[in-house]
Amino acid sequence: MKIVVLVKQVPDSGVERTLRVDDNTVDRGSAGNVINEMDEYAIEEALRLREAHGGEVTLLTMGPEKAAESIRKALSMGPDGAVHVLDDALPGSCAPATSKVLAAALTTLEPDLVLCGSESTDGRVQVIPHMLAERLGIAALTGARKLTVDADAVTIERQTEEGYEVIRAATPAIVSVWDTINEPRYPSFKGIKAAKKKPVRTLSLADLGIAADEVGTAGATSEVVSHSRRPPRSGGAKITDEGDGGVRLVEFLATEKFV
Repeated sequence: MKIVVLVKQVPDSGVERTLRVDDNTVDRGSAGNVINEMDEYAIEEALRLREAHGGEVTLLTMGPEKAAESIRKALSMGPDGAVHVLDDALPGSCAPATSKVLAAALTTLEPDLVLCGSESTDGRVQVIPHMLAERLGIAALTGARKLTVDADAVTIERQTEEGYEVIRAATPAIVSVWDTINEPRYPSFKGIKAAKKKPVRTLSLADLGIAADEVGTAGATSEVVSHSRRPPRSGGAKITDEGDGGVRLVEFLATEKFV
């Protein structure tokens, strides 16, 4: 089985994140960058499938040169290799442009199964799996809390607020996972050393047959036109009961549209 895991480098959610003042995009240079948390669960699930069914696990990422740091860290968990889509025209790409680039890269890899996290901590739009499925003409099974593979089909338990749904589709397919699906392994010392020697192939937009004006800020279908810092939290309102406390409380709740 040939499995590709989508991996994204994102600003660390544990520190304050900001937008650039010149183009209102995420300032990735001023923050510590890490592997998107949900993607670690997708990597772990891919490794478990390889252990059960054999095959190979390849990482696929789109990002700047700095993303190579996250690629090597992800490889230390156990995947066999990686593909890094790297091009100066990519910064500022919107979700449709990102899906176009990733779909083109996936076409060159011809995977049986594509795994990814259900969302990225920097965007949280949760649309990339659906867009990739549409572009590639395959099924999208999203929000998985459990995944099983047999013969030429994949089955998931899709997590919902009420419980779960059982979804099944033929492969190739793309599956996004939540953090309830497993517990990612820690890279071993042996894995960290081995990661340095694993192959990482770099692809440019030219390699994928995509023009520069189709991606980045030039080809974006949406943009942030302005931003401002969140205002400081106010001290709130204090109500002293002088016989009318209940009425004043209800009036306050009504003003804030809680009732």
